[in-house]
Order: sequence, then structure tokens, then C-alpha cells
Amino acid sequence: MGIRFGGDYNPEQWPEEVWAEDLALMKAAHVTMVTAGIFSWAKVEPRPGEWDFGWFDRVLDGLAGAGIEGCLATMTASPPPWLTHAHPEVLPQGPDGQRRWPGARQHFCPSSPVYRAYAVRLVERLAARYAGHPALAMWHVGNEYGCHTRQCFCDASAEDFRRWLRERYGSVDALNDAWSTAFWSQGYGDFAEVLPPRAAPTFPNPAQQLDYLRFSDRALRECYLAEREVLDRVTPGVPVTTNLMPQHKPVDAFGWAPHLDAMALDFYQDPQVADDHVRAGYVFDLMRSARGGQPWLLVEQAAGAVNWRPRNGPKPPGAMRLWSWQAVAQGADAVLFFQWRQSRGGAEKFHSAMLPHAGTDTRIFREVCELGRELAAVPGIEGARSKASVALLADWQSWWALELDSRPSTALDHSRIALEHYRPLFEAGVACDVVPPRAELAGYRMVVVPNLYLLTAEDAERLAAFVRGGGRLVVSFFSGIVDACDRVHPGAYPAPLREVLGLRVAEFWPLAQGRSVAVGDGDRDGAPAGRADLWSEEIVLEGARAVARFVEGELAGGPAVTRHAYGRGEAWYVGTRLEPALLRALLDEVRAAAGVAPVLPGLPAGVQAAVREGAGGRYVFLLNHGSGPVEVELPEPLRDALVPRAAAVTRVGLAARGVAVLTGPGRQEGGGGAGA
Repeated sequence: MGIRFGGDYNPEQWPEEVWAEDLALMKAAHVTMVTAGIFSWAKVEPRPGEWDFGWFDRVLDGLAGAGIEGCLATMTASPPPWLTHAHPEVLPQGPDGQRRWPGARQHFCPSSPVYRAYAVRLVERLAARYAGHPALAMWHVGNEYGCHTRQCFCDASAEDFRRWLRERYGSVDALNDAWSTAFWSQGYGDFAEVLPPRAAPTFPNPAQQLDYLRFSDRALRECYLAEREVLDRVTPGVPVTTNLMPQHKPVDAFGWAPHLDAMALDFYQDPQVADDHVRAGYVFDLMRSARGGQPWLLVEQAAGAVNWRPRNGPKPPGAMRLWSWQAVAQGADAVLFFQWRQSRGGAEKFHSAMLPHAGTDTRIFREVCELGRELAAVPGIEGARSKASVALLADWQSWWALELDSRPSTALDHSRIALEHYRPLFEAGVACDVVPPRAELAGYRMVVVPNLYLLTAEDAERLAAFVRGGGRLVVSFFSGIVDACDRVHPGAYPAPLREVLGLRVAEFWPLAQGRSVAVGDGDRDGAPAGRADLWSEEIVLEGARAVARFVEGELAGGPAVTRHAYGRGEAWYVGTRLEPALLRALLDEVRAAAGVAPVLPGLPAGVQAAVREGAGGRYVFLLNHGSGPVEVELPEPLRDALVPRAAAVTRVGLAARGVAVLTGPGRQEGGGGAGA
């Protein structure tokens, strides 16, 4: 089949005479898959218990006749008006007790037994009706869980929370210990006394807030799993997934991954952010890594402009092609869009589509057709995988805990700090996995740990074992501070990492907004000098040596960056936020010590290289994110699979936003970073 290509298909927005034109134009555009029915609940069940599937039968029959696969949605993302009218208790409440009303989408409490019962009833009908339908290739459950209703604080959620706490802790005494309720006279005598962290006079209990974030993620996942159970029972063997969003705080992608047959992502790069491809690289690597390197699905992106940013610029010529190929280069086996035909009405009528308001004689439609042709030309990419010798750790549990209130600084932003540590690797052309702390690390040469505030003793020991075995570890500031209950680890900071890092932190010194400090040579000549901001720490060496020191401010003379030999490996610690050039220099040094090479040597600035290998062959992707043409030297003769009858060459020219998909000279078909 090759790389799937297509988008969301919403035929209910159009009269039936348009549907035949849709199918013809899809064939012309090389569309091979569409996601159908995401917001169709009110159409198939216009009144409670009254079903109208006839129109949807005709849609799926048309797709099957055209040879187009259907990723069939369960239609449960937006309850119909009759449901919330008859059962207003399904509507979500904010922490202030205010209802969130219908009129948009996702207006349901994830813990509502009424919502779940009606949703499962609908899915039973859908699965029974379309089991075995030739268009059915995959199930798409819900849509963008937690996008709008991230948490609900109603009484149904409170009761569900208490059930979850009983399962987690078993006894009120264990709950009191985990939540440190001796502080502020918060001790509970019964689970019935426990509430969600609703609006309170001052800081709510941080462990309670952390558990409610865990619970809310679980409540959303239980909605998904309730529907999945039906699909697995009625249509066994049909893959099931749901679409996640990038760096989406309410939904733990690593926690959901075991329950998805393929990771699926909605990603909208911002054409008005010059380097947004770096953020894309981080998210794509995370999607690929979440299921052990399995290919993933890009199920939504924009063909042009979106409608929900303050200023919605279109993608310039070539950007949609470049960013689509970036997803494929970093492991995607599907490139889909929101949506096929641009809506005439509704909140997303100014969101671009594969088929714009202006029709087929448009740049967007021509680019869509050309992309579809290119993807169809290289079917061998499907299923191919990438390898990386560097891992960057990311953890939703730590993210949730880090950004709660009553911390040394409210300026610590998990997503930003993670991306700051990923960027030097991407720009150095290094392939990188993004994995949780519980991941197996033995196959990596180098592990980067950005700001892992919450770290269990078990995960800390996993990092120590990695270094003892010969790995190189880089840990950034304010890591290893608390356990899973947001309790400070006993002993000096960072207690569970103190031995492997060879130091202790005596005191945190967050820097004032706009203030920076100079960082200079440590215990060696030639250490990089520059500036750092956001954070600093009083570091006491216990075996480590300083490779950079603060040279001004209250901590002048104290270590800023350290290095510690431990077992057969080494561990570096960064006690401040280094400016980008310094962090790049440090990570380059650690890479050299670890023996980590870029995907391709000598890449021009702005050029990304990635490799995927599988049964269909080995593919080398070159993507020029720069603003001008470049030439790339190849270590061996390769041919561009996107150019008919191309000869093998050792030098490739790339125009601005240019793409090359290279294979060995004998092949007829067939994650990494960008050079700087």
C-alpha cells in the first residue's frame, strides 16, 4: 500500500451530488485513505435511539468502490444537542463550579456514566454495522482527547476520583501519607471527604493536584478504552487508534501508547515561526519512540493556513511538501490533512483544506496532487524504521509536577526546556529518540535529561546503571528533586542522582526575569565562556569536577557545569540554563566522548538528514529547511527516488524547501537532525 495519503472527510457538510466529485478528485490527488465520521453523531442518531446510517453506508460504499481506505471514526467527540438537553449532567464543570455549555465540541465530562453509556451504545451500532466492510481499514476513537475539556470538577468526577484513589492507595492512611496532609491540617478520615482540587483560597495541596492530573488523564483514557473494548470484540483484527496532539499536557502519550495499535498525531507547523521544524522534529521523534520505533501516523496537518492562531499565515510554496516529508523521514507511515474539502460554514471555515474554497485551479490543490504522486512513487518506505544512539528523556508525571504553583520559580516551562535540549542534537544532525525515564537505555550511547524534577528512585537507578555500564549522561538543573508524590527526596538535592553526578546542591538561586550571569572556565583551559539565565544553583562537588563556573553574581566562583567519572561512563550536570551556543558546545563535547556521529557528516546549515530502513530498502532523506539552495556531499552514490530515471550521484542539490529521498543505485523503490 505504501505511505497512506488523504485527510478528514466530512461529506455530511455537503449535498450528495458533491460526493461523486469528491471521489473523482481524490483519485486525481492520489488519495489512499480518509478519516470519516469524526463529528457525525448527530447525523447518524438525530434523536435518541433513532438511527440513520443510510447516508454513511453510501459514503463508505463510494470509498470502497474508489479503492480508498477508511479510517472510521467512532463519532463520539461531540455529543448531539438532544443528549445534553436530556442529560445536562453530562456537561463538564470548571474548578470554579461553572458549567461548560454545548455549542462547540467536547462538551462532556469524561467521568460521566451517562455520556459513556450513550457513547458505547453508538459504537456498538457502528461496529456491528460496518464489521467486514471493504472500506474499513482502521478505527479512529474519539478525537483529540483533552483538547478542550482537559479536566472536569463536577460531582461525577469527584466520585470517580475517589474510586481511583481507593484503587491507587488502598487506605486513607496511605493517601494521607502520599499527600503530606499533616501540613495545613488536611488529614482525611474517609475517602468520602476527598474532593477534586477545586478553586480554593490559596495554593491547593500539590500532591492532590498532581494526582488529579493523573486521574484526569486516566478518565479520558477510560473513555477511549470503553469504546476500544467494543471494537476489539466486534471487529477483531482491525487496528484501533486515536489522534494525540503535540506536547499536549493533559494526555500522557507514553501512558496511552500501549493502548494504541499505532501512534497517531495532529501537528500544525506554524509558517510564521522560522524554525518550527525543530519543534516538529522533537514531536515526531517522540511519536516514533513511544512504541519502540514503530512507524506512526500523521493524521492531521494543514494544507495552508489554520483558523485558530491570532494571525493565520498560509504555508508558502513548498512548505507543505517539505514538512510532510519531514514527518515521513522521522517515521510517519501516513500523511493526512484536516480536511479534504474546505467548509463553507462553522468555526473552521477559514481553516485550509486539500480542496480549497477556490477549487482545483489553485496552488494548494496542485501541491496536494504532486505530494500524493510523490508518496505513491516510493511504497517501499512503509514499515521502515530508524535507529538512534542518543535518547532524550521526557516524562508527563514530572511535567505535571514541575509546573504546579508554590515552586522556586514559575518560569520553568517543561516543553520549552525539553526543546532547548533537543535543538543542539537536531542541529548537529544527530538521530535522537525521545523516551520516558522507565525506558530501556542499554542500547544508547548518550542520554540527555532536561529538568526532570520528579524522578523515582527506580528510574534514578536506571540512569546510574546506564552510566556505570559506559554511557554518557547529561542532566540539567532542578532534576531528581521529588518522588512520585511530590515529596522531596530525603538527603541533599538531587538525592537519587547525587552519587552518579558526584555532587550535591545546597541551594536554588532562580534568576530574576531578564537577568543573566556570565559562565567561564572551570578546572581546565579552553572551557566555553558565555552567559546563562533563568536558574542557578549552589553546587558542592563530591567527586565531580567543574568544567564551567559562574564568574559573576552571588555564586561567582562556584560550579555551573560539572563532569563526573562513574563506573565505565561519565555524567555531566548543568546547574543553569546555558545560552544556546554554550549548550550546543557542551552536547557536542559529550557526543564526541560517547562516539555519537551525525546521520551524515558535513551537512550544510538548515539541512536535515534522516534514515529509514526496512524490507523495502534503505532510504536517506534530505530536507532543506533553509532559505537558499545548497549542495550536499554523499558518502556513497545514491539516486533520488522522487526523480524518474535519476542516476546515482555523490552530490545532491537542494533548492530552498527542497527534498530528496535517496536509495541505493540498484533499487527501483524504496530520524535524524539538521546540520548547522
